[in-house]
Amino acid sequence: MLLNPRTRFTSALLASAVSVCLVAASAPAAPLGVGDRLFPHLGNPGYDVASYDLAFTYPGSNSKPLSAVTTIDAWTTTGLEQINLDFSHGTVGSVEVDGEPASFTSAGEDLVVTPRTPLPAGSWTRITVRHTSDPVSAPGRDGGWVRTDDGLAMANQADVAHLVFPCNDHPSDKAMFTIRVTAPNAYTAVASGLPTGVDRIGEATTWTYRTQHPMATELAQVSIGRSTVVHRTGPHGLPLRDVVPTKDRALLEPWLKKTPAQIEWMENQVGRYPFETYGLLMAEASTGFELETQTLSLFERGLFTEPAYPEWYVDSIMVHELAHQWFGDSVSPRTWSDLWLNEGHATWYEALYAEEKAGRKLADRMKAAYASSDRWRTAGGPPAAPKPPKPGQKIGIFRPNVYDGAALALYALRQEIGRPAFQRLEEAWVGLHKDGVAGTADFTRLASEIAGRDLGAFFQAWLYAEKTPPMPGRPDWKSLAPTT
Repeated sequence: MLLNPRTRFTSALLASAVSVCLVAASAPAAPLGVGDRLFPHLGNPGYDVASYDLAFTYPGSNSKPLSAVTTIDAWTTTGLEQINLDFSHGTVGSVEVDGEPASFTSAGEDLVVTPRTPLPAGSWTRITVRHTSDPVSAPGRDGGWVRTDDGLAMANQADVAHLVFPCNDHPSDKAMFTIRVTAPNAYTAVASGLPTGVDRIGEATTWTYRTQHPMATELAQVSIGRSTVVHRTGPHGLPLRDVVPTKDRALLEPWLKKTPAQIEWMENQVGRYPFETYGLLMAEASTGFELETQTLSLFERGLFTEPAYPEWYVDSIMVHELAHQWFGDSVSPRTWSDLWLNEGHATWYEALYAEEKAGRKLADRMKAAYASSDRWRTAGGPPAAPKPPKPGQKIGIFRPNVYDGAALALYALRQEIGRPAFQRLEEAWVGLHKDGVAGTADFTRLASEIAGRDLGAFFQAWLYAEKTPPMPGRPDWKSLAPTT
């Protein structure tokens, strides 16, 4: 995710309970979580999702609920009498577990399912939920569906995929996705992954997409609109597809055609692009951010049409979201405290690109970041230990300390171990953890192995200390004291 200077996503995110047709459950229901430090009730223990099959039917209006069916295939990791799914802001009609009707109720933002018989550890299970998916935000609660001028898109980061569909809504549990969207024939639907079918029956068309790599729930994308899909080819024959408002096809082409060269540039930095396709979704919406949804990054159309933004700046934002396909999407954070690995790296390659292509010196940007770093740490915590979001402001984890503050730590690391070792580390990181999850301890361990010495003290200071350490090789850099 990258917050842009035009707007800031500051809407309060308040709790909203799932609306369900209650069926008596056999045991008291309670919200669970996987113990994430920043989002303690996010995710659920006891099972590992292998795949999601999402089917949405769009009624032709983005102010009315979509009817939906979510099918989850999972392995149980412990014996389960109840199954907790993250889900709110929808009405549940029925739930089946392994083809048998199951009772269900709500607890906080969890949908708690009780199968007819308990599930033993190590069993394969299929959970089918028939529900609605409401694109109109609950009072004080934004995220999930984004209403565009002509339809819908998704923005599920960090913790709102479960406003759209039942899921295990934590990046540590990645899964394969099949996404089906049925919409009136005047609309085009595009989703993460590659298309596998388009079926037109009467006045409606069903579009089907499948991922070829596992994906975190917060990275899923579905676009429904009066759109044109623009196809071209990237490096190594990579299929590229962009989704743009049909009326703006020609207007946006100068930006769209930049993507192949940007992918080639990123591949020269860290290796082969990790997914089956890529593209830009240019939405007519005001979100306040751009978002690295897997294989189809979400951008505000206005970023590309606002004449006040210089070309180099827009280019660097495009590279920021592209870099996330490696850092954050292919290698996903083990916990949300590891967010710095996503945003710090995306900011790093954004800045490198601006230096190489537009002469915007990296050292100047890092010096400015160093000057502000102590203030950022005081306000938001150190990069790898961000302060929890304030009540109603969960998007608040996306602060400067995990963007330029984290990129500054990467700059310090390059200063400490040298450019050749840093380059080997970056390539090894995305190669070793491709399609997986990894955290700060994993990065520290790998960096120490490649450097040939223990970097524990270095990372402890740069990622966890209240004050910014001295910059290696830059003794003249000073950080401004936090304001009271």
